[in-house]
Amino acid sequence: MSDWTDRPGTSPPEWTPRREPLAPPPSTRTAPLPGMPSPAAPGRYDSGPHPRGGRGSRNRRRPSRRRRYLRTAAVLSSVLLLGGAGTYVWADTRLDQQVDLGALGGRVPPGKGTTYLVVGSDSREGLSEQDRKDLNTGSAEGRRTDSVILLHTGANGTTMLSLPRDSWVTLPPYVDPGTGRGYRAAPNKLNAAFSLGGPGLLVRAVERNTGLRIDHYAEIGFAGFVGVVDAVGGVDLCLGRPVRDEDSGANLPAGCQTLDGAEALAFVRQRKQEAQGDLGRTRNQQKFLAALARKAADPATLADPSKSFPTLSAGLDTLIVDDGTELPDLMALFEALRKATGGGGRQLNVPVADPDLRTSKGSAVKWDDRRARALFRALREDRPPG
Repeated sequence: MSDWTDRPGTSPPEWTPRREPLAPPPSTRTAPLPGMPSPAAPGRYDSGPHPRGGRGSRNRRRPSRRRRYLRTAAVLSSVLLLGGAGTYVWADTRLDQQVDLGALGGRVPPGKGTTYLVVGSDSREGLSEQDRKDLNTGSAEGRRTDSVILLHTGANGTTMLSLPRDSWVTLPPYVDPGTGRGYRAAPNKLNAAFSLGGPGLLVRAVERNTGLRIDHYAEIGFAGFVGVVDAVGGVDLCLGRPVRDEDSGANLPAGCQTLDGAEALAFVRQRKQEAQGDLGRTRNQQKFLAALARKAADPATLADPSKSFPTLSAGLDTLIVDDGTELPDLMALFEALRKATGGGGRQLNVPVADPDLRTSKGSAVKWDDRRARALFRALREDRPPG
């Protein structure tokens, strides 16, 4: 596909994973709030001479039921507020802000609305050798993309657009972060951008080939994905036919069922039994993300600390974001994802002209240039696609 810009890009900065020591979630138990009176048993209280010259003591008036309810509600609200603030601070310190979007060169101009690049990577970080064996992840080191999703939100709603990782695109010029050797712009698979130059090169490749400015970047690895699914108690999914794939380990019967983390990972990774290969996989990923978003946003999940805390912790364990992403941005991303997958938005795949294009790098997915350009232009201008 032709580029959206012919401006040469500058060398992306080297990216080095950094990990902060993980702190446990703060306790939701709090000490008595400052300034609150200590509870005392009901009864008679010495209060000096009666104003009217009567008895030196009087009975304490028992608070009304309404006042007791209001007092209880105030205390509970304070406790929840303090616990929520503590959780916010804890989660904010756990954000791994590895990607410096501001340091990238050769970028396209900003558009209207907000565009997130959401990446599911095959990073094995956080997985033991036994985990890798159980999850059929193999032992490959480094990170590659298993899914690439553009999530755009603005005045005209939310759109989730999947980009097949085998998309045949033009990679911008880059410098290998390991060797320092420079490379000119050249056609390759989209997944190669991530493998060769990390998140920075992937962001530049997506921008160069779509014309969409990436405002925020979010990436989650295998361990985080599995942990989130298990933390919410599994995800309900209905399959029209059995799904079996030796490479991913998927072995699921037809019908409605609850997938645990390992089964969910195998389902979203498999593609060999899909008639359209990588395109079929992107549709499965969208279907599963819709089910996961429904489960995670369910009031029963959000109101249960035994689910909500582990879900948040698991998601943060392998989450990598850009250095401009704060917790409010992640909350906005999740809300956009929930809308796009819950009927309040659109779920699309990039228009394709040839799902099996023969290239020097093997089979690839060729976009339909005319229709893809129209779609990208609509998102850049924050217009409804179509």
